[in-house]
Amino acid sequence: MRGIPAAADRKNIWITGASSGIGGALVQQLVNDGHFVIISGRSPEPLLELQKAAPKLTKVLTCDVGDDASMAQAGREITEIIDQLDLVIACAGTCEYEDDLSLKVDMYRRVFNTNFFGVVNTLHQALPLLMRSREPVFVAVGSLSSLVGFPRAEAYGASKAALGYFIDAVRADTAQTNLRTVLVRPGFVDTPLTKTNDFNMPFLMTPAQAANRILQGLADKRSVIDFPRRLSWPLKLLSVFRPVWFRLCAPRMTRIKKLRKT
Repeated sequence: MRGIPAAADRKNIWITGASSGIGGALVQQLVNDGHFVIISGRSPEPLLELQKAAPKLTKVLTCDVGDDASMAQAGREITEIIDQLDLVIACAGTCEYEDDLSLKVDMYRRVFNTNFFGVVNTLHQALPLLMRSREPVFVAVGSLSSLVGFPRAEAYGASKAALGYFIDAVRADTAQTNLRTVLVRPGFVDTPLTKTNDFNMPFLMTPAQAANRILQGLADKRSVIDFPRRLSWPLKLLSVFRPVWFRLCAPRMTRIKKLRKT
């Protein structure tokens, strides 16, 4: 996928969560490679700013992945722009933390609505156009946090773990079709979302570095793209030896010393 493609090799691509972070960096690299990219997000202003760099290779489509009506409208608008999609990358995401294990259900619903149902919504709208492509690819951005149970990440980590299972199940159900599904699990990336984190983020990467890892993984035909390895491999090991995580690591990370009485 890297390098300016011949006209026959140019892809029609849709990226959600494209206004900043990994999504924005992917847009920049893909249009630099000569592909046509539909860029989506909830706010038009940052998308229009991003479009200025390559107005002929980008089309702004505002939508909210967590809103069914908004996504249905987006699906209709995409069919007016192009007649097929070759690659869809679901980057839209959000994060909220549990500070005191208050278990506020509305917070969990907000996080799942974007991180899980938003991806289901995206695939629902994209699938008919993807199946018109010779080599359709659907990519969902998860998180390495889904490998083990991180303190405070009950909502965020659970939504990403559910996403991972969903992509696996879709891959199983489409095993006899030409649809390729890909799960991306990054570590910490310097985005507007992570800038609000009040804890140390080891091996922090730039959005451009993350986008490059994703595009290289797609070029290598990988079904799961984990990075950076310095973080992914220890977490994979700890996910196998879970008692070590809960006995040695989690107690040092949690901020809860005593549960509040109801």
